[in-house]
Amino acid sequence: MSAPGTTVHLVRHGEVYNPHGVLYGRAPGYRLSRRGEAMADRVGEALATRDVVAVTASPLERAQQTAGPLAALLGLEIGTDERIIESENFFEGARFTIRRGLLLNPQAWPKLWNPFRPSWGEAYDEVAARMWAAVLDARAAAEGHEAVLVSHQLPVWVCRLHAEGRRLWHDPRSRQCTLCSVTSVVFGGEDGTDVVAVGYAEPAADLIPVADRRANFSSGGAGEMLPGVAPGSEQEEAAEAEVDGPR
Repeated sequence: MSAPGTTVHLVRHGEVYNPHGVLYGRAPGYRLSRRGEAMADRVGEALATRDVVAVTASPLERAQQTAGPLAALLGLEIGTDERIIESENFFEGARFTIRRGLLLNPQAWPKLWNPFRPSWGEAYDEVAARMWAAVLDARAAAEGHEAVLVSHQLPVWVCRLHAEGRRLWHDPRSRQCTLCSVTSVVFGGEDGTDVVAVGYAEPAADLIPVADRRANFSSGGAGEMLPGVAPGSEQEEAAEAEVDGPR
């Protein structure tokens, strides 16, 4: 007889208020925007219908904020796990765009020579190892039920690649891990420890800014939710263009 199934949901945090497009990494002081708070509410409502018995978040403020609504709905305390923190990055605090900034700065080039490790930050295999250890502990603690880990884009994506047995190096633009998305690792089998499925959902998809829908790899949102302007509307796109300038 197979053991009861267990699911560990990996949630990416909501939109961060980041008006200057900074690669914030582990830097303090980056909290959710108003839109990000709405995203957290949305993913909380979606997961509150599940058999979730534990909610754990990265120690960074944006992850703790994203976990808040779900924990409140379920009457759970938010646990904190250092292993699911954002990956280290040598360019933390800098602006990172394809057309300008770091890629055009010769001083940055020595850190960009190896995209397979990657050379600009924490190694993918190290990120995968710490994330997977956290997932396995969450699975064991919630056996027969479900657990939620609120983390960050790169750690969630690399953890998914590991769970699916795929190579860890990748083009950051290929990541399927939008703001407040849910990557679900389902365990089953005779002893309940085999990965039997990996699912993906975007409960807050309609709240994602127009510009970020065109860019899987993003350093965060620059705008705030505008009163009376519907997310995804022509008015929002025009307002974002006015704030951000021509693309």
